[in-house]
Amino acid sequence: MMTESLGFKWISEQTGIAPTQPFKVTSRLGTNRKSLHANGFAQEVYPAQFRPEPTIPGHLTFALKYEIVHLEFLSRLFSTLEPGILEEWIRDEPTGSFARRVGFLYEWLTGKLLDVPDAGGNYIEALPEDKYLTAARPVNHQRWRVRDNMPGNPSFCPIVYRSRQVETVEGYDCAKALNELEVEYGAHLLMRSAVWLTIKESRASFAIEHEEKQVDRIKRFAAAMAERCGKGNDPLDTKELTDLQTAILGRATRYGLRKSPVFVGHTSGYAEIVDYVAPHWDHTSELLNGLQEFLSRTRQRSSILRAAVASFGFVYINPMADGNGRISRFLVNDVLRRDGAVPEPFILPISATITNTTKAKAGYDHTLEELSKPLLDTYKDRYKFGQEVPYEDGVVSNFHFDAYDEALHVWKYPDLTAHAEYMGEVIQMTIQDEMNKEAMYLRNLERAREGVKNWLEGPNTDIDRIIRSVSQGGAWKVSNKLAKEFPALAEAEVAENVVKAVREAFNAGEPEGGDEESSEL
Repeated sequence: MMTESLGFKWISEQTGIAPTQPFKVTSRLGTNRKSLHANGFAQEVYPAQFRPEPTIPGHLTFALKYEIVHLEFLSRLFSTLEPGILEEWIRDEPTGSFARRVGFLYEWLTGKLLDVPDAGGNYIEALPEDKYLTAARPVNHQRWRVRDNMPGNPSFCPIVYRSRQVETVEGYDCAKALNELEVEYGAHLLMRSAVWLTIKESRASFAIEHEEKQVDRIKRFAAAMAERCGKGNDPLDTKELTDLQTAILGRATRYGLRKSPVFVGHTSGYAEIVDYVAPHWDHTSELLNGLQEFLSRTRQRSSILRAAVASFGFVYINPMADGNGRISRFLVNDVLRRDGAVPEPFILPISATITNTTKAKAGYDHTLEELSKPLLDTYKDRYKFGQEVPYEDGVVSNFHFDAYDEALHVWKYPDLTAHAEYMGEVIQMTIQDEMNKEAMYLRNLERAREGVKNWLEGPNTDIDRIIRSVSQGGAWKVSNKLAKEFPALAEAEVAENVVKAVREAFNAGEPEGGDEESSEL
């Protein structure tokens, strides 16, 4: 027996229009009402009384009522749909809330006017605020009697569905969590850790791109983070972006917005495997302006959600000639700082959390694949490597992609719900694990120094060398090499008490909670 789809899936099957990012919720007819969940997707089963009229308006009404708004699909649908189908519906229901919402979305997404009179009725929200991240200050749209609370503009408007996990992210208070660390460790230790955490974020950010040995570049990025986060004008302004890129890259072959194709990929054997294709260079300014509008319209909404969209939105647009990954991670801290969620001088070492374990790094890659994988699955036959072509920015490339306009729908209207969930988890882990670990290490180090200096005086560099050696690998002993380097440690009583002081400072042999790269060592 053939399953009868409902909502967006029914419309997709009837029209042959499919979204790049798959529907996270699909509906079908069944005997009893039930929900089936697997791998982040939900299938909703409805009994016969829920079956809508077998028309596009009927199933659009069902989808907007029971499913998750899919702007990319609506954009694709409205770009080809005969407008008379919607016009007839709207004339029949001039005050109907779903007809008005669809009329508004049609004109908003396409820029075309439907041939219908202005609507009547009470004002309704374009997106239900209890279900989606929306603009903080809606603008009344008189023609449709709709409050335009779209989080972006038609150039770029992500959807973030307020799942349970997203609601948890919205409730997380970064400033409160940092204050709790200050109460635990004291302001002086937390401030001292701030400089090292900035370096740590820089090093880890390069590790994501497998360039963790680039010492000078790491220092430049750390300096840019410390000097520019939350300061200056709009960071997505073209000039500001170029200045930031220059500060991060130092001497480079080219700066500014790219004017050539770009893809992210890897080599397998002798073959070049494409993992992601970025938008056409002629669209980058428009997409960036839309991302700017998102940050403007959502001001006073959850800082973490805003930071997640800014970061992942930027990396998908990939607008710069170089440095896109680092800038995208810079934007997380920049948004948090500008919103007052994370006070100066703290830099959350989110990249350190991302690279902390193989599992954590895989989580970052998996999140990026929420868009990149379906994009490549859809357009895997639309790119090729062929004749080399010189471009306006001086790049010579043999990469050719012939579906830029078709794919633009997904670049403009991505579902970033999973990205918001992921970033919320990363930020919480960063504060509660990474920052807590560093502050604890510095506190233990201070205690160890004081204890060791009761038995052996010396500059901090020497004392720290002793502490490192004694605690290395949980050995808790003075090695022969260390005793030769510092002869006083050859005395049994001194050695025994130095080891005791270090052990007690680090909680009787528990793991240090830091590493040898700490800013104080």
